[in-house]
Amino acid sequence: MLEAMNTAALVSGGVDSAVVVHLLKEQGIDPHLFYIRIGMDTDEGDCSAEEDIEMCSLIAKRYGLSLDVVSLHEEYWENVMEYALRTVRAGLTPNPDIMCNKMIKFGYFEERWGKDFDITATGHYASTLIDAEGRKWLATAVDPVKDQTDFLSQISYGQLKHLMFPLGELPKASVRELALKAKLPNALRKDSQGICFLGKINYNDFIRRHLGERPGKIVELETGKILGEHRGFWFHTIGQRKGLGLSGGPWFVVGKDIEANTIYVSNGYDTEKQYGRRLRLGEMHFITTDPWGAEAGKGEGVEISFKNRHAPNFMKGRLRHVEGTPLGEGGEYIVGSEEKVQGIAPGQFTTIYDKDARVCIGSGVIMRFGEEGREQ
Repeated sequence: MLEAMNTAALVSGGVDSAVVVHLLKEQGIDPHLFYIRIGMDTDEGDCSAEEDIEMCSLIAKRYGLSLDVVSLHEEYWENVMEYALRTVRAGLTPNPDIMCNKMIKFGYFEERWGKDFDITATGHYASTLIDAEGRKWLATAVDPVKDQTDFLSQISYGQLKHLMFPLGELPKASVRELALKAKLPNALRKDSQGICFLGKINYNDFIRRHLGERPGKIVELETGKILGEHRGFWFHTIGQRKGLGLSGGPWFVVGKDIEANTIYVSNGYDTEKQYGRRLRLGEMHFITTDPWGAEAGKGEGVEISFKNRHAPNFMKGRLRHVEGTPLGEGGEYIVGSEEKVQGIAPGQFTTIYDKDARVCIGSGVIMRFGEEGREQ
């Protein structure tokens, strides 16, 4: 029975995780609360930790629960931050939030503390399903705007089996209503924005501090005309519109020459250069198992839904295995989209779902070159 389970709950100081605690208490569960401190001892990555911890302490006191503040800042630096910097340095676009879930929240935390509990509850907007064979699958939340399964798309099956997501069946508005009704101290606290590991630090300032500056040309792709100068290709990502400093826009980043340190741009909201219909994925990861096997290598592949970035809308397409690469885990696949995909950024993750966008199957990393051999 759920009531008998020894439960850990990850809390952040935000309203979502506070409501998770409230819901668990309503079910007769007294979770042990954990706040993971990942900010550095410098001014980097503080994520407003002191304010968050104070809020978590209020929630713990309100419900008479134990709260442990555990530190994983060194592990975060050595894994997530280094991954982000390494990816940016290579001219690719990282997703530190995905790697944080995989390596920190459900990696090091589970190995050191979560393992002592039957299950770990989190405030992610996601849910789970159990199939006829008893296997657990990651499933989408009822609130498509808040759904966070894409951020969980790299976790392992072992990690998934140990997780529960109490908010998966609740719209965000209902979560706020519950918080207000329960008079939680953070009921009106704003949701965090941006990349958590940076805290209040500007992203470009963070990159500049670690990678420096390297002036280069901004070139119009269609004409080869030099339009301006940038401070380093690592400050820019495919699909970017703001921050280019060019007049007569909108201008979109549509390509990068890493060796030459050149940024290619194209003009206009409707420029075809910022779109594509095919994404080649490497390092494919399946959370529970590969549900398609050899079927993905036949003809046009299998019908799927997918996300190219964190957004409420799912896109429709087909997933095809690339012959000559491993089938399933670690293999290469091509996603053919039914509609144009904006800003295909190498290094980013594309999340794969079943055709009904109900089950999150896993994700793969967008490779640098499209099938036409041009960086997208």
